[in-house]
Amino acid sequence: MTERRQAGTDIPGLRLYPGALDRNGAESLLADIVGVIREAPLYRPVMPRSGRPFSVRMTNCGKLGWLSDRNGYRYGERHPETNRPWPPMPGSVLALWREFAGYPHEPEACLVNYYGPDAKMGLHRDEDEADFSAPIVSISLGDTARFRIGGPERGGPTRSFPLASGDVLVLGGPSRLYYHGIDRLMAGSSTLLAPYGYVFADGGRVNLTLRRVTAPGDGKT
Repeated sequence: MTERRQAGTDIPGLRLYPGALDRNGAESLLADIVGVIREAPLYRPVMPRSGRPFSVRMTNCGKLGWLSDRNGYRYGERHPETNRPWPPMPGSVLALWREFAGYPHEPEACLVNYYGPDAKMGLHRDEDEADFSAPIVSISLGDTARFRIGGPERGGPTRSFPLASGDVLVLGGPSRLYYHGIDRLMAGSSTLLAPYGYVFADGGRVNLTLRRVTAPGDGKT
């Protein structure tokens, strides 16, 4: 697939593929994620120490899942509420990693974040993994979000641009450890989630974040 970059995203290591998934592709992927949610229901995590709840709800699929609670950030093998292992990553998710990551080993975690109309994500960087040479691959489904990215230090200058349904964003190289977040949603900008109102009652956005968690060893995938 030919790489296309939006204006203003000349950030080292960041690759943006607008419309990487067409409507049919996005619908098929979302159906697979709804299947994941049936096995591993969305829940609302809390911040370490303070116990303040996130504005997003989340779940995971794959060998490992990202967790946040009063004890800190970490990866675990089980859903914190059901205590069941995370469901396997759908083939459609793995195919996107293989197409866009540019990394020879498989992802171990797919974080599923559900943003209702008023949800957002403060600036943070993904640093709970062992090997930062593996990129982060992010897939947007549903309403357009305003994505903000800074640099390697908190408090530096930032820039923002929209992420629409079907866009794939890859944070690799220097950008792998840049602070980033979601300012807001453009509510009602997509109808993709509408058929699943019983899961996503308020519409909104689903974001998939694919990560390699452990450093690959000899003979490991």
